[in-house]
Amino acid sequence: MNLSSTIKSIQDIMRKDDGVDGDAQRLGQLTWMLFLKVFDQREKEWEDDNAAYQSPLPERFRWRNWAAYVPGKDGKKAPQKTPTEIIGFVNNELFAELKERIDPSKSSAHKVIKQVFEDSNNYMKSGPQLLAVIEKLEDAIHFDDFKERAQLGDVYEQLLNDLRGAGNAGEFYTPRAITAFMADRVNPRLDKRETVMDPACGTGGFLTAAIDHFRNQLDNHSSAADKRAIEELIHGIEKKQLPHLLCTTNMLLHGIDNPYQIERRNTLGIPWNEWGADKVNCIITNPPFGGFEDDGVGSDYPADLRTRETADMFMALIVKKLLKENGRAAVVLPDGFLFGDGIKNTLKKLLLRDCKLHTIVRLPKGVFAPYTTIKTNLLFFTKGAVVDDGTEHFHTDTIWFYEHPYPAGYKSYSKTKPIRFEEFASIQAWWGNEENGFADREENERAWKYEFKIEREKAEAAAAPHWQRAEELNNAAAKLESEASDLRKSLVGTQDVICREKTETQIADLRAQVEPLRLQARDAKAAGDRLYWPIFNLDQPNPRAPQDEIHDPDLLLEKYKKLLGEIEETENLLKSELAAALAHHFTGVEATDA
Repeated sequence: MNLSSTIKSIQDIMRKDDGVDGDAQRLGQLTWMLFLKVFDQREKEWEDDNAAYQSPLPERFRWRNWAAYVPGKDGKKAPQKTPTEIIGFVNNELFAELKERIDPSKSSAHKVIKQVFEDSNNYMKSGPQLLAVIEKLEDAIHFDDFKERAQLGDVYEQLLNDLRGAGNAGEFYTPRAITAFMADRVNPRLDKRETVMDPACGTGGFLTAAIDHFRNQLDNHSSAADKRAIEELIHGIEKKQLPHLLCTTNMLLHGIDNPYQIERRNTLGIPWNEWGADKVNCIITNPPFGGFEDDGVGSDYPADLRTRETADMFMALIVKKLLKENGRAAVVLPDGFLFGDGIKNTLKKLLLRDCKLHTIVRLPKGVFAPYTTIKTNLLFFTKGAVVDDGTEHFHTDTIWFYEHPYPAGYKSYSKTKPIRFEEFASIQAWWGNEENGFADREENERAWKYEFKIEREKAEAAAAPHWQRAEELNNAAAKLESEASDLRKSLVGTQDVICREKTETQIADLRAQVEPLRLQARDAKAAGDRLYWPIFNLDQPNPRAPQDEIHDPDLLLEKYKKLLGEIEETENLLKSELAAALAHHFTGVEATDA
């Protein structure tokens, strides 16, 4: 029986247990058991390498001493606990120890155990069924064989599909071809000890790709320090308990002996000012998109970056807080980020100003099927050095696009026909070198460029007169408001009724002049903005390809919202122009009536 079939049969066993209710509990049950099984097998390796190794687990709670099947008197393998005693042992002894009495301050290994079990639970009530699950794990999972370890990726895909079915929207598996390609292009360097982070690491797909990329840099001349360094260079943060547990197990299987650097916390819930100077060289991530954080999360972000949409919040963090100067990043983002306006435009301006966004790989539909049908993109960028001379500098000049095609004969991807790493060979050959500004890149039927600097300079020149007019009008309004304020102050202590009435009339006249000026200033700024902000629409189509008719409901909804916004903006413009035109008329009528 292969590993995938084993997992299915284990879930079938759990369905017979009255204590396990639904997919989420079955997954929770399976993941903590899988962790203990894998951790025990890794401990055997560590003991072989180091006779002085001390387990963070008390002896009687190690998998080998309570769960593993051992030869009985007849020589056949049998469980160490009877069906009548195992449930009580797990609930009252094992979990009491691992949840309550493990001291995370003793070592990083103790911390890992504590994080794994603090929200885990034993849901099973049937001793015979629990023993049947243990027997399946014992028979099928022997990860001392590296080929079997590699199969875990397939198991994770299956588990994540179940996880999504259990109501965890937005949680999906990133194909290994994508994680490997992104790690390959970001190219974290082991010799330079470059750190890699995934701030939304899920089950660790990007981190394992980075580990493999580091290990491919080892050769016969590599030192023991080089091999040990890999563990210190990998960092991940995951909010949810089940993916974090799977990620921790995944790290163990990939030779990370002590995955303490996989933190379980909400990256977006960390206060903005708690992010210090400890930034990283490389970020490779697929942040959850389409979801929203709870009220209060991100409330301390800078006002212009404040949002509750998860992918937007991650982008703000990556650019401003996580990536070092000259650090490199690769991020999966949906089409909506490319053409979205509002806060998305603000974020794109931040990205193009503070970083060099050099490449966007546009993926076809179906890459993430069946989890989502939304079209996605791979954004590659490098953090620029800070320039603080009082002017606005943009590090992005040219943005290259590459449209990844389906393989010959494909109309879509599927679980049985997933995207393969070999498909990226043409992009790798075209890629070029960032050190010479990608001078060797050429446009072709799949590759084109957007000259952002040229478009920005044209837009700024066109918008400048409108913005200048808005500033002049606001200054004129501010001057009138200041005069009115001075007149108001002059009335303090004045008892002369005639003088007060005259001054009040002057104040009213000044204020009547202010409102139309403010309206005209707003309209002038809006006119400039309409010329400027479209340059941040990064949904640049391939000029050599026929444009497909859009049927994607998510894209249609985004475009509908944008159209409604444009209609509302036009209505407001007409209202303000009408109000400005009629303002003096109404002021005159009021003065006559008075």
